[in-house]
This record gives sequence, C-alpha cells and structure tokens, in this order.
Amino acid sequence: MENNVVKKREGYLSWDEYFMAIAKLSSMRSKDPSTQVGACIVDKDKRILSIGYNGAPNGFDDDAFPWDRVGNAVDTKYFYVCHAEMNAILNFKGSRRDLEGATIYVDLFPCNECAKLIIQSGIKEVVYLCDKYANTDAVIVSKKLFDTCGVKYRLLENIANDKINIDLEIKG
Repeated sequence: MENNVVKKREGYLSWDEYFMAIAKLSSMRSKDPSTQVGACIVDKDKRILSIGYNGAPNGFDDDAFPWDRVGNAVDTKYFYVCHAEMNAILNFKGSRRDLEGATIYVDLFPCNECAKLIIQSGIKEVVYLCDKYANTDAVIVSKKLFDTCGVKYRLLENIANDKINIDLEIKG
C-alpha cells in the first residue's frame, strides 16, 4: 500500500512576517507624504487586538492638515499627527487587561511619546523593521524607558518573505 501523505505548503509566512505585513498594509492608509507607519498589536495567543497608522486626528480634515516637515513648528505635521502606535492603542476596544503582555509590530522604532503609551498600556514587546532615528534623543529615551520598564524590543531580521504580493482580483 502506497503512502500518499500530502505535506503542508512551504514558503508560508512566519507569525512575525504575518503581523509585520499587517502593520505594513495598515501604513498604506497613511496620507503622510514622507513617512507611512503602521502598527499591529497581537496578544500572547497570536490574535490581532488592534491596528493603526500615522495620520491626522479624528475630525481634522486631511486636506487642511499641515503635512510639512520643515518650517515654523505649528505649521508642520509634528505637533498634530497621531502616530501608528498611539492609534493602535486607542483603537483597541477591549479591556486594558487584554493588552497586558501583548506584542506590537511597527515599521519604525517608537518615539519616546509612543514608548510611554506602550509601557502604560501593558504591552511587553516591540518588534520593528527600521531604527533609522536610533541616534535621536526621542529613540534614545525610548530605549531607556523600555529597558527600565521591562519592555523587550527586537529588530525583525532575516525575513524570508520580505516582499509579499497580494492579489485583490476576484476569482470565480
């Protein structure tokens, strides 16, 4: 008798790749012309709790929003934009207890303000793709906050599926 066991498909996404891909997909909703960031919060059981992306606060017209990076501070995006991490935490509709021990996947290493939100929400791990602002005060302080408060962070390296194509064509 022949054993015709079908084996599982190879090349599927790891959990890290899957959740980071969702964060990256969320970043595509950002209207920021220079920096698009997404975030995905996942619990210990690999369930998605919330997502977010950087953008204007609710009720602030995107067309009237100051997207400039340079100039008078009140005329740039920096005082106004809600970061992806903030939006993901605020978009969560469950109990704070559900965020305790969770992991947040984010394109860009969190700034100090987002680090405080992550810590206060109970999230215990940050997985990121890029740390291009590593030498800035905001990120230096973030790492100090995370280290002191017991939040782990790690760069997502050696990604097998670094390009993921999604076909939205309706078949059938």
